Amino acid sequence: MELKGQQLIPASQNRTWDALNDPEVLKACIAGCETLERTADGGFAATLALRIGPVSARFRGSLTLSDVQAPERYTIHFDGQGGMAGFGKGSAEVKLAPSTGGTLLTYQAKAQVGGKLAQVGSRLVDAAAGKITNDFFSAFCARVGADALAAGEVLVPMAAIESESAAASAADLPAWARWAGAALVAAAVLVALLR
Repeated sequence: MELKGQQLIPASQNRTWDALNDPEVLKACIAGCETLERTADGGFAATLALRIGPVSARFRGSLTLSDVQAPERYTIHFDGQGGMAGFGKGSAEVKLAPSTGGTLLTYQAKAQVGGKLAQVGSRLVDAAAGKITNDFFSAFCARVGADALAAGEVLVPMAAIESESAAASAADLPAWARWAGAALVAAAVLVALLR
């Protein structure tokens, strides 16, 4: 499966980059994230507890970064295992660019899901994916926006960002891909769709 999307973050490009590479910020913004730690190779190790319809599991995964060009882009490679619930693996390109109102985060990902997760009805997966993605971006924008405001760099009112972001999230992501996107973004960014 492939997915792409974008999100306007209400902060400077450097502040957004730093937040996307801060395990504490990401952990606080990812619903169900139990652990997110930097590894010796510069990647991350994560544990997530997720429930999608009748399937609930604790996923353990690793994330590695390549093609890192701070503060503009990187590629995230991820591999997560949820035991009998299934697995997810793939990669995502994450790009940041200055934009009116803050920083435009764009991502394009390829992912595979298997096991029980792949067998759950697409409507349940779509609903859970939409919620996970929206929750991550709402929390991330609020966190980074508050930090930017405290530093005096907020570029537009948060209400304008939130309504534009909600519309963009709903329109840009294919319905079946939202779960994978949320895992990617949250893990990286998952994470990741949309870490």
